[in-house]
Amino acid sequence: MNTLSSLFALLLSVFLLIAGNSLIGVLAPLRASLDGFSDLTIGLLGSVYFAGMLAGTLAAPAIVRRAGHIRAFSAFVALSVVAVILMPASVAPAPWMVSRGALGFVFAGIYAVAESWINAKASNANRGALYGVYQIVNFVASAGGQLLLMAFAAASYLPFTVAGALLALAIVPMTMTSVDPPAQPRSVRLRLRWLFRLAPVSAFAALAAGAANGASFALGPVYALGIGMKPSAVPLFTAAIVAGSALGVYPAGVISDRMDRRLVMVVAMAAGAAAEVALASLRLAGAPLIILGFLVGLTTYTIYTLATAHANDRARPNEMVLVSAGLLFIYCVGAIAAPALASLLMRAFGPAALFAQAAIVHVAIAAFALQRLLGDARAGARGAAKG
Repeated sequence: MNTLSSLFALLLSVFLLIAGNSLIGVLAPLRASLDGFSDLTIGLLGSVYFAGMLAGTLAAPAIVRRAGHIRAFSAFVALSVVAVILMPASVAPAPWMVSRGALGFVFAGIYAVAESWINAKASNANRGALYGVYQIVNFVASAGGQLLLMAFAAASYLPFTVAGALLALAIVPMTMTSVDPPAQPRSVRLRLRWLFRLAPVSAFAALAAGAANGASFALGPVYALGIGMKPSAVPLFTAAIVAGSALGVYPAGVISDRMDRRLVMVVAMAAGAAAEVALASLRLAGAPLIILGFLVGLTTYTIYTLATAHANDRARPNEMVLVSAGLLFIYCVGAIAAPALASLLMRAFGPAALFAQAAIVHVAIAAFALQRLLGDARAGARGAAKG
Protein backbone atom coordinates (compact mmCIF):
# COMPACT_ATOMS: atom_id res chain seq x y z
CA MET A 1 0.00 0.00 0.00
CA ASN A 2 2.88 2.37 0.79
CA THR A 3 4.33 1.66 -2.64
CA LEU A 4 1.00 2.44 -4.31
CA SER A 5 0.60 5.69 -2.37
CA SER A 6 4.06 6.80 -3.50
CA LEU A 7 2.93 6.26 -7.08
CA PHE A 8 -0.39 8.11 -6.80
CA ALA A 9 0.72 11.29 -8.60
CA LEU A 10 2.32 9.29 -11.39
CA LEU A 11 -0.76 7.10 -11.86
CA LEU A 12 -3.09 10.12 -11.91
CA SER A 13 -0.96 11.78 -14.58
CA VAL A 14 -0.87 8.54 -16.57
CA PHE A 15 -4.67 8.27 -16.35
CA LEU A 16 -5.15 11.75 -17.84
CA LEU A 17 -2.55 11.18 -20.53
CA ILE A 18 -3.91 7.85 -21.69
CA ALA A 19 -7.49 9.15 -21.71
CA GLY A 20 -6.48 12.02 -23.97
CA ASN A 21 -4.31 9.88 -26.23
CA SER A 22 -6.91 7.12 -26.59
CA LEU A 23 -9.57 9.67 -27.52
CA ILE A 24 -7.31 10.79 -30.37
CA GLY A 25 -6.36 7.19 -31.12
CA VAL A 26 -9.95 6.19 -31.95
CA LEU A 27 -10.91 9.59 -33.37
CA ALA A 28 -8.06 9.78 -35.91
CA PRO A 29 -8.85 6.62 -37.94
CA LEU A 30 -12.61 7.16 -37.62
CA ARG A 31 -12.41 10.79 -38.75
CA ALA A 32 -9.96 9.83 -41.50
CA SER A 33 -12.33 7.12 -42.76
CA LEU A 34 -15.29 9.50 -42.75
CA ASP A 35 -13.22 12.13 -44.63
CA GLY A 36 -12.29 9.69 -47.37
CA PHE A 37 -8.72 8.73 -46.48
CA SER A 38 -7.77 5.38 -48.09
CA ASP A 39 -7.40 2.26 -45.93
CA LEU A 40 -3.66 2.27 -46.63
CA THR A 41 -3.37 5.90 -45.50
CA ILE A 42 -5.28 5.10 -42.32
CA GLY A 43 -2.96 2.16 -41.69
CA LEU A 44 0.02 4.44 -42.25
CA LEU A 45 -1.35 6.87 -39.66
CA GLY A 46 -0.96 4.03 -37.19
CA SER A 47 2.46 3.10 -38.52
CA VAL A 48 3.80 6.66 -38.35
CA TYR A 49 2.62 6.96 -34.74
CA PHE A 50 4.78 3.98 -33.85
CA ALA A 51 7.61 5.22 -36.06
CA GLY A 52 7.61 8.37 -33.94
CA MET A 53 7.55 6.22 -30.84
CA LEU A 54 10.49 4.24 -32.18
CA ALA A 55 12.48 7.46 -32.56
CA GLY A 56 11.37 8.48 -29.09
CA THR A 57 12.78 5.32 -27.53
CA LEU A 58 16.19 6.27 -28.92
CA ALA A 59 16.01 9.81 -27.54
CA ALA A 60 14.20 9.21 -24.23
CA PRO A 61 17.13 7.87 -22.11
CA ALA A 62 19.30 10.86 -23.08
CA ILE A 63 16.49 13.34 -22.37
CA VAL A 64 15.73 11.77 -18.99
CA ARG A 65 19.40 11.70 -18.07
CA ARG A 66 19.79 15.38 -19.01
CA ALA A 67 16.60 16.82 -17.50
CA GLY A 68 15.55 14.30 -14.85
CA HIS A 69 12.32 12.32 -14.79
CA ILE A 70 9.89 15.09 -13.81
CA ARG A 71 11.15 17.86 -16.10
CA ALA A 72 11.48 15.45 -19.03
CA PHE A 73 7.93 14.23 -18.37
CA SER A 74 6.61 17.81 -18.39
CA ALA A 75 8.36 18.60 -21.68
CA PHE A 76 6.95 15.48 -23.33
CA VAL A 77 3.41 16.31 -22.20
CA ALA A 78 3.63 19.91 -23.43
CA LEU A 79 4.65 18.72 -26.90
CA SER A 80 1.78 16.21 -26.96
CA VAL A 81 -0.73 19.02 -26.36
CA VAL A 82 0.63 20.96 -29.34
CA ALA A 83 0.43 17.89 -31.61
CA VAL A 84 -3.21 17.26 -30.71
CA ILE A 85 -4.66 20.77 -30.88
CA LEU A 86 -3.13 21.38 -34.32
CA MET A 87 -4.79 18.34 -35.93
CA PRO A 88 -8.23 19.90 -36.69
CA ALA A 89 -6.51 22.90 -38.27
CA SER A 90 -5.79 20.84 -41.40
CA VAL A 91 -7.59 17.52 -41.92
CA ALA A 92 -5.30 16.02 -44.57
CA PRO A 93 -2.88 13.05 -44.66
CA ALA A 94 0.44 14.97 -44.55
CA PRO A 95 -0.16 17.19 -41.49
CA TRP A 96 -1.86 14.33 -39.68
CA MET A 97 1.16 12.12 -40.32
CA VAL A 98 3.34 14.77 -38.69
CA SER A 99 1.04 15.11 -35.67
CA ARG A 100 0.70 11.35 -35.19
CA GLY A 101 4.46 10.90 -35.48
CA ALA A 102 5.05 13.66 -32.92
CA LEU A 103 2.56 12.06 -30.54
CA GLY A 104 4.33 8.73 -30.85
CA PHE A 105 7.69 10.39 -30.10
CA VAL A 106 6.56 12.09 -26.92
CA PHE A 107 4.59 9.10 -25.64
CA ALA A 108 7.72 6.97 -25.91
CA GLY A 109 9.32 9.36 -23.44
CA ILE A 110 6.23 9.40 -21.22
CA TYR A 111 6.13 5.61 -21.06
CA ALA A 112 9.87 5.38 -20.39
CA VAL A 113 9.53 7.75 -17.42
CA ALA A 114 6.39 6.08 -16.03
CA GLU A 115 7.52 2.47 -16.39
CA SER A 116 11.03 3.00 -15.07
CA TRP A 117 9.54 4.89 -12.07
CA ILE A 118 7.17 2.01 -11.30
CA ASN A 119 9.79 -0.71 -11.71
CA ALA A 120 12.22 1.20 -9.50
CA LYS A 121 9.64 1.13 -6.68
CA ALA A 122 8.80 -2.56 -7.21
CA SER A 123 10.47 -5.80 -6.14
CA ASN A 124 10.43 -9.20 -7.84
CA ALA A 125 7.78 -10.31 -5.34
CA ASN A 126 5.25 -7.62 -6.31
CA ARG A 127 6.41 -6.40 -9.72
CA GLY A 128 3.68 -8.20 -11.68
CA ALA A 129 0.91 -6.96 -9.38
CA LEU A 130 2.21 -3.39 -9.29
CA TYR A 131 2.66 -3.26 -13.03
CA GLY A 132 -0.82 -4.75 -13.33
CA VAL A 133 -2.22 -1.80 -11.34
CA TYR A 134 -0.42 0.58 -13.68
CA GLN A 135 -1.90 -1.22 -16.68
CA ILE A 136 -5.39 -1.15 -15.15
CA VAL A 137 -5.08 2.63 -14.88
CA ASN A 138 -3.82 2.65 -18.45
CA PHE A 139 -6.66 0.55 -19.85
CA VAL A 140 -9.46 2.14 -17.83
CA ALA A 141 -8.29 5.54 -19.02
CA SER A 142 -8.08 4.21 -22.57
CA ALA A 143 -11.63 2.86 -22.48
CA GLY A 144 -12.89 6.09 -20.92
CA GLY A 145 -11.12 8.19 -23.51
CA GLN A 146 -12.63 6.18 -26.35
CA LEU A 147 -16.12 6.34 -24.88
CA LEU A 148 -15.78 10.13 -24.57
CA LEU A 149 -16.02 10.25 -28.34
CA MET A 150 -19.66 9.18 -28.11
CA ALA A 151 -20.43 12.59 -26.57
CA PHE A 152 -19.18 14.49 -29.64
CA ALA A 153 -19.66 14.44 -33.38
CA ALA A 154 -16.61 12.86 -35.00
CA ALA A 155 -16.50 15.69 -37.56
CA SER A 156 -16.32 18.35 -34.84
CA TYR A 157 -13.20 20.04 -33.48
CA LEU A 158 -14.43 19.52 -29.89
CA PRO A 159 -12.92 16.02 -29.34
CA PHE A 160 -9.49 17.43 -30.21
CA THR A 161 -9.97 20.25 -27.70
CA VAL A 162 -11.03 17.86 -24.93
CA ALA A 163 -8.08 15.54 -25.66
CA GLY A 164 -5.67 18.48 -25.52
CA ALA A 165 -7.11 19.59 -22.18
CA LEU A 166 -6.72 16.11 -20.67
CA LEU A 167 -3.10 15.96 -21.79
CA ALA A 168 -2.36 19.42 -20.38
CA LEU A 169 -3.87 18.56 -16.99
CA ALA A 170 -1.52 15.59 -16.69
CA ILE A 171 1.40 17.92 -16.01
CA VAL A 172 -0.10 19.07 -12.68
CA PRO A 173 0.11 15.92 -10.48
CA MET A 174 3.68 15.08 -11.50
CA THR A 175 5.04 18.59 -11.01
CA MET A 176 3.40 18.78 -7.56
CA THR A 177 4.56 15.41 -6.22
CA SER A 178 6.92 15.29 -3.25
CA VAL A 179 8.05 11.72 -4.01
CA ASP A 180 11.66 11.37 -5.10
CA PRO A 181 12.06 10.15 -8.71
CA PRO A 182 14.22 7.12 -9.58
CA ALA A 183 17.94 7.34 -10.25
CA GLN A 184 18.76 8.72 -13.67
CA PRO A 185 20.13 6.20 -16.19
CA ARG A 186 23.91 5.88 -16.44
CA SER A 187 23.83 4.99 -20.11
CA VAL A 188 21.83 6.70 -22.86
CA ARG A 189 22.32 4.03 -25.54
CA LEU A 190 19.83 1.28 -26.20
CA ARG A 191 21.39 -2.15 -25.70
CA LEU A 192 19.14 -4.43 -27.71
CA ARG A 193 21.58 -7.32 -27.94
CA TRP A 194 21.97 -7.24 -24.17
CA LEU A 195 18.17 -7.16 -23.78
CA PHE A 196 17.66 -10.17 -26.05
CA ARG A 197 20.25 -12.09 -24.02
CA LEU A 198 18.79 -10.93 -20.72
CA ALA A 199 15.19 -11.98 -21.48
CA PRO A 200 14.61 -13.42 -24.98
CA VAL A 201 10.95 -14.22 -24.34
CA SER A 202 10.32 -10.65 -23.17
CA ALA A 203 12.01 -9.22 -26.25
CA PHE A 204 10.02 -11.36 -28.70
CA ALA A 205 6.83 -10.86 -26.69
CA ALA A 206 7.27 -7.08 -27.02
CA LEU A 207 7.61 -7.55 -30.78
CA ALA A 208 4.44 -9.66 -30.85
CA ALA A 209 2.57 -7.14 -28.70
CA GLY A 210 3.53 -4.35 -31.07
CA ALA A 211 2.48 -6.31 -34.14
CA ALA A 212 -0.92 -7.31 -32.73
CA ASN A 213 -1.79 -4.26 -30.66
CA GLY A 214 -0.47 -1.79 -33.21
CA ALA A 215 -2.70 -3.16 -35.94
CA SER A 216 -5.72 -3.33 -33.63
CA PHE A 217 -5.07 0.19 -32.32
CA ALA A 218 -4.85 1.63 -35.84
CA LEU A 219 -7.47 -0.47 -37.65
CA GLY A 220 -9.93 -1.67 -34.99
CA PRO A 221 -12.37 1.14 -35.87
CA VAL A 222 -12.00 0.32 -39.59
CA TYR A 223 -12.72 -3.36 -38.85
CA ALA A 224 -15.86 -2.39 -36.92
CA LEU A 225 -17.09 -0.15 -39.74
CA GLY A 226 -16.25 -2.85 -42.29
CA ILE A 227 -18.44 -5.46 -40.62
CA GLY A 228 -21.39 -3.06 -40.53
CA MET A 229 -21.24 -1.21 -37.18
CA LYS A 230 -22.55 2.35 -37.17
CA PRO A 231 -19.88 5.03 -36.56
CA SER A 232 -21.54 5.98 -33.27
CA ALA A 233 -21.27 2.37 -32.05
CA VAL A 234 -17.64 1.79 -33.03
CA PRO A 235 -16.28 2.97 -29.63
CA LEU A 236 -18.31 0.21 -27.94
CA PHE A 237 -16.24 -2.46 -29.71
CA THR A 238 -12.87 -0.76 -29.19
CA ALA A 239 -13.71 0.05 -25.57
CA ALA A 240 -14.74 -3.58 -24.97
CA ILE A 241 -11.22 -4.67 -25.92
CA VAL A 242 -9.75 -2.08 -23.57
CA ALA A 243 -12.16 -3.01 -20.75
CA GLY A 244 -11.07 -6.63 -21.04
CA SER A 245 -7.47 -5.48 -20.91
CA ALA A 246 -8.11 -3.54 -17.72
CA LEU A 247 -9.60 -6.59 -16.02
CA GLY A 248 -6.97 -9.04 -17.27
CA VAL A 249 -3.64 -7.46 -16.43
CA TYR A 250 -3.83 -7.45 -12.62
CA PRO A 251 -4.80 -11.13 -12.17
CA ALA A 252 -2.19 -12.10 -14.75
CA GLY A 253 0.41 -10.02 -12.92
CA VAL A 254 -0.46 -11.47 -9.51
CA ILE A 255 -0.40 -15.04 -10.84
CA SER A 256 2.92 -14.41 -12.56
CA ASP A 257 4.40 -13.23 -9.23
CA ARG A 258 3.81 -16.78 -7.96
CA MET A 259 4.97 -18.88 -10.92
CA ASP A 260 7.03 -18.60 -14.07
CA ARG A 261 5.71 -15.59 -15.99
CA ARG A 262 6.31 -17.39 -19.28
CA LEU A 263 3.78 -20.09 -18.40
CA VAL A 264 1.13 -17.44 -17.75
CA MET A 265 2.01 -15.94 -21.13
CA VAL A 266 1.54 -19.27 -22.92
CA VAL A 267 -1.93 -19.85 -21.47
CA ALA A 268 -3.13 -16.27 -22.03
CA MET A 269 -1.90 -16.06 -25.63
CA ALA A 270 -3.43 -19.43 -26.56
CA ALA A 271 -6.81 -18.38 -25.15
CA GLY A 272 -6.63 -14.99 -26.86
CA ALA A 273 -5.77 -16.53 -30.21
CA ALA A 274 -8.89 -18.70 -29.98
CA ALA A 275 -11.06 -15.58 -29.53
CA GLU A 276 -9.30 -13.88 -32.45
CA VAL A 277 -9.93 -16.89 -34.69
CA ALA A 278 -13.63 -16.60 -33.83
CA LEU A 279 -13.62 -12.90 -34.75
CA ALA A 280 -11.89 -13.69 -38.02
CA SER A 281 -14.06 -16.64 -39.05
CA LEU A 282 -17.57 -15.89 -37.77
CA ARG A 283 -20.05 -13.25 -38.91
CA LEU A 284 -20.99 -11.63 -35.63
CA ALA A 285 -22.88 -8.53 -34.51
CA GLY A 286 -24.18 -6.98 -31.32
CA ALA A 287 -23.39 -8.57 -27.96
CA PRO A 288 -21.40 -11.59 -29.28
CA LEU A 289 -19.04 -9.25 -31.11
CA ILE A 290 -18.56 -7.08 -28.02
CA ILE A 291 -17.96 -10.15 -25.83
CA LEU A 292 -15.30 -11.55 -28.14
CA GLY A 293 -13.59 -8.17 -28.26
CA PHE A 294 -13.64 -8.15 -24.47
CA LEU A 295 -12.06 -11.64 -24.37
CA VAL A 296 -9.30 -10.58 -26.77
CA GLY A 297 -8.44 -7.69 -24.45
CA LEU A 298 -8.71 -9.87 -21.33
CA THR A 299 -6.09 -12.32 -22.59
CA THR A 300 -3.78 -10.93 -25.27
CA TYR A 301 -3.22 -7.48 -23.78
CA THR A 302 -1.50 -9.05 -20.77
CA ILE A 303 1.52 -9.87 -22.94
CA TYR A 304 3.40 -6.58 -22.53
CA THR A 305 2.84 -6.54 -18.76
CA LEU A 306 4.23 -10.06 -18.45
CA ALA A 307 7.13 -9.30 -20.78
CA THR A 308 8.11 -6.16 -18.86
CA ALA A 309 7.90 -7.84 -15.47
CA HIS A 310 9.93 -10.83 -16.69
CA ALA A 311 12.70 -8.62 -18.10
CA ASN A 312 12.87 -6.31 -15.07
CA ASP A 313 13.12 -9.33 -12.76
CA ARG A 314 16.52 -9.88 -14.35
CA ALA A 315 17.71 -6.25 -14.49
CA ARG A 316 19.48 -3.99 -11.97
CA PRO A 317 17.78 -0.77 -10.76
CA ASN A 318 19.91 1.54 -12.91
CA GLU A 319 19.09 -0.57 -15.99
CA MET A 320 15.32 -0.18 -15.80
CA VAL A 321 15.04 2.89 -18.05
CA LEU A 322 17.05 0.92 -20.62
CA VAL A 323 14.76 -2.10 -20.24
CA SER A 324 11.64 0.07 -20.63
CA ALA A 325 13.05 1.97 -23.61
CA GLY A 326 14.41 -1.20 -25.21
CA LEU A 327 11.16 -3.14 -24.93
CA LEU A 328 9.24 -0.14 -26.23
CA PHE A 329 11.66 0.12 -29.17
CA ILE A 330 11.03 -3.53 -30.05
CA TYR A 331 7.28 -3.04 -29.57
CA CYS A 332 7.39 -0.17 -32.04
CA VAL A 333 9.23 -2.22 -34.65
CA GLY A 334 6.28 -4.62 -34.72
CA ALA A 335 3.72 -1.83 -34.50
CA ILE A 336 5.19 0.11 -37.43
CA ALA A 337 4.96 -2.76 -39.91
CA ALA A 338 1.76 -4.42 -38.69
CA PRO A 339 -0.88 -1.73 -39.45
CA ALA A 340 0.27 -1.28 -43.06
CA LEU A 341 0.42 -5.06 -43.58
CA ALA A 342 -2.98 -5.55 -41.95
CA SER A 343 -4.54 -2.82 -44.10
CA LEU A 344 -3.32 -4.59 -47.24
CA LEU A 345 -4.63 -7.93 -45.98
CA MET A 346 -7.98 -6.35 -45.13
CA ARG A 347 -8.20 -4.89 -48.62
CA ALA A 348 -7.49 -8.32 -50.13
CA PHE A 349 -9.44 -10.59 -47.78
CA GLY A 350 -11.87 -8.34 -45.92
CA PRO A 351 -11.92 -6.85 -42.41
CA ALA A 352 -11.62 -10.29 -40.74
CA ALA A 353 -7.95 -10.42 -41.82
CA LEU A 354 -7.10 -8.01 -38.98
CA PHE A 355 -7.79 -10.63 -36.31
CA ALA A 356 -6.47 -13.53 -38.38
CA GLN A 357 -3.09 -11.76 -38.42
CA ALA A 358 -3.27 -11.16 -34.66
CA ALA A 359 -4.09 -14.83 -33.98
CA ILE A 360 -1.02 -15.98 -35.93
CA VAL A 361 1.19 -13.60 -33.97
CA HIS A 362 -0.13 -14.75 -30.58
CA VAL A 363 0.15 -18.45 -31.42
CA ALA A 364 3.77 -17.85 -32.47
CA ILE A 365 4.77 -16.15 -29.21
CA ALA A 366 2.95 -18.77 -27.13
CA ALA A 367 4.92 -21.48 -28.94
CA PHE A 368 8.23 -19.65 -28.42
CA ALA A 369 7.59 -19.06 -24.72
CA LEU A 370 6.63 -22.72 -24.27
CA GLN A 371 9.77 -23.86 -26.09
CA ARG A 372 11.98 -21.70 -23.84
CA LEU A 373 10.15 -22.86 -20.74
CA LEU A 374 10.55 -26.54 -21.63
CA GLY A 375 14.18 -25.99 -22.61
CA ASP A 376 14.96 -24.45 -19.21
CA ALA A 377 13.12 -27.29 -17.46
CA ARG A 378 15.18 -29.90 -19.35
CA ALA A 379 18.40 -28.01 -18.57
CA GLY A 380 17.45 -27.90 -14.89
CA ALA A 381 16.69 -31.61 -14.87
CA ARG A 382 20.05 -32.40 -16.44
CA GLY A 383 21.80 -30.21 -13.87
CA ALA A 384 19.98 -31.95 -11.01
CA ALA A 385 20.91 -35.35 -12.40
CA LYS A 386 24.59 -34.40 -12.60
CA GLY A 387 24.41 -33.07 -9.05
